[in-house]
Amino acid sequence: MESTLAINTLLFLGVAIIMVPLAKKLGLSSVIGYIFGGILIGPYVLKLTGNDVSDIMHASEFGVIMLLFLVGLELEPRKFWEMRKKILGLGLTQMVLTIVILFLIFIWVGWEVDKAFAIAMCFALSSTAIVLQTLQEKNNFKSLAGEASFSTLLFQDIAVIPILAVLPLIANHKATNNNEVQVLIQKLPEWLQAGTVIFGVAILILLGKYVFVPFLRYVSKSGMNELLTASSLFLVIGVSELMVSIGLSPALGAFLAGVMLANSEFKHELEAQINPFKGLLLAVFFVSVGSTINFNIILEDTAFILSTVVIVLIVKFVVLFSIARFFKMNTPQGLFYAFALSQVGEFAFVLINYASDLYLVDPKLNAQMMAVTAITMCITPFLLIINDKIITPRFIKEVPKEDEEFDIHENNIAQKKIIIVGFGHFGSTVGRLLKANKTMATVLDRDSDRVKLLRNYGFKVYYGDATKIPTLRAAGIENAEILVLCLDAPEDNKFIADVVLEHYPHVKIFVRAKNRIDAYNFLNSGVKNIYRETLGTAVDMAVDVLHETGMRKYAARRLGQRFMAIDKASIRKLSKSREDEDDLLLFTTKEILQKEEDLLAYDNLNFDGKDWEGSASVEEDEEEESLL
Repeated sequence: MESTLAINTLLFLGVAIIMVPLAKKLGLSSVIGYIFGGILIGPYVLKLTGNDVSDIMHASEFGVIMLLFLVGLELEPRKFWEMRKKILGLGLTQMVLTIVILFLIFIWVGWEVDKAFAIAMCFALSSTAIVLQTLQEKNNFKSLAGEASFSTLLFQDIAVIPILAVLPLIANHKATNNNEVQVLIQKLPEWLQAGTVIFGVAILILLGKYVFVPFLRYVSKSGMNELLTASSLFLVIGVSELMVSIGLSPALGAFLAGVMLANSEFKHELEAQINPFKGLLLAVFFVSVGSTINFNIILEDTAFILSTVVIVLIVKFVVLFSIARFFKMNTPQGLFYAFALSQVGEFAFVLINYASDLYLVDPKLNAQMMAVTAITMCITPFLLIINDKIITPRFIKEVPKEDEEFDIHENNIAQKKIIIVGFGHFGSTVGRLLKANKTMATVLDRDSDRVKLLRNYGFKVYYGDATKIPTLRAAGIENAEILVLCLDAPEDNKFIADVVLEHYPHVKIFVRAKNRIDAYNFLNSGVKNIYRETLGTAVDMAVDVLHETGMRKYAARRLGQRFMAIDKASIRKLSKSREDEDDLLLFTTKEILQKEEDLLAYDNLNFDGKDWEGSASVEEDEEEESLL
């Protein structure tokens, strides 16, 4: 079948649309769906893509670049500077140990010194795309293992630069053809090449302060959304190409550009514009990885390739897990860190080809090492599933089996059985207050570090994913009377609430909502006890501001209490009209706002000076009800 770039792109997108939902339905990572989709349409199965998909792979690598740019936007320069010791400690240790051990193994099996050292350096790198995608899917960026993984990947991206400089020295000559890594760094004296990282960072700081932000301000004045989209893409691609031209990793350059813009007023706009392109190109990248696996090479020397894959995975796992333990990570976090980074990264594709151009690697070994790289990338998602489902639970006190009883301590009175799902900044406030009043609750949380910490402080907490019905059953949902949902993700809270309402209608649900829209959704689903996480704090602030302007404290507090009552009533009224026409919704919203204003003005004008602790009169209550 004649293949073109457009046809290949169409095939890649089509197979992603089909395979990823299937993988998710089977409980697998989306990365597995992408890679197996690529294998399916590749030149060795259905043969739909032709024999050369390298153009698509190179284009789709911008997905990795955009992902790192978005990660940089979330990391302020101050936070990045605070991570410097972790980046150097974890990253440098991992690179040095991995290179040394692999080099010694390759020498032991009879490889030439220059070949062994070149491949060892290439294989020491891990896949930024797979690891960051996994951290994003599991919401693990802020965990100890997540930060360690990210720090190690950053150092590896920086390490690409010296590797590019070292490979020609090993070969004792420069590349003879004009390839993609013939960059300006190679035109500098060798003693200056190591300073290009500092030079590149300095350029990005200056660009971020004096070029990027003024440029975006200029474009935003046009009021045209498509120009902001074009400017966002121009910015990311332009920075990447600039970094390539001076010898820096394009992904590292994009990340640093994101860090420089993290404090700008365009942070969220850039995220909104770049995110769709990032997801699309990452999908195509993973599909292209699957489609480039050369099964002919694998079949020619299966034992050699598979044994190399096993050796690389074992060496990297042992090195990473040892580092994790040395840096005081617990066993579950260390296992995740080791499994997540045990594969060979996408930059190895570029570096192995470069080593081949330098005659360090012959064409046959080039193809074999490419296959090893792709296979390790394919295996990683399965290793992470095995770790999550089989290995990690052995080291964490899991939710007890269904036939086990929760030994809630009695305090001379019968207690209602309470389950709290999620113990982050919101859930911990609820749990701590309950514990302070001798009210015991069973806590379910997915963060192993948090589970260990809470157990040390006497909380009845178990490691488990409450979005899975078996976990809820094991926690005793059939006998529970109260369920408190405090997860960060509203969709997870909504899913659990719907399941419990359907299967366990006797359970009273208290749920955290981030905003009005979440509250509407929960109310329309039948949940009555909804707590918007910003309402009380916002009202407290307004009360303090009113007091600071001269209003008496009890008067300001009374207004705040009345406002909260009106706001909660308006939410319930609005939720019933959300499915009506837009004009009706706008009218209802306007009506509620007018009633808030009327009631607050009435309260202010007619406040009789009674003590705050005194109850409102019957007439006042009736007036408030009539206005609602």
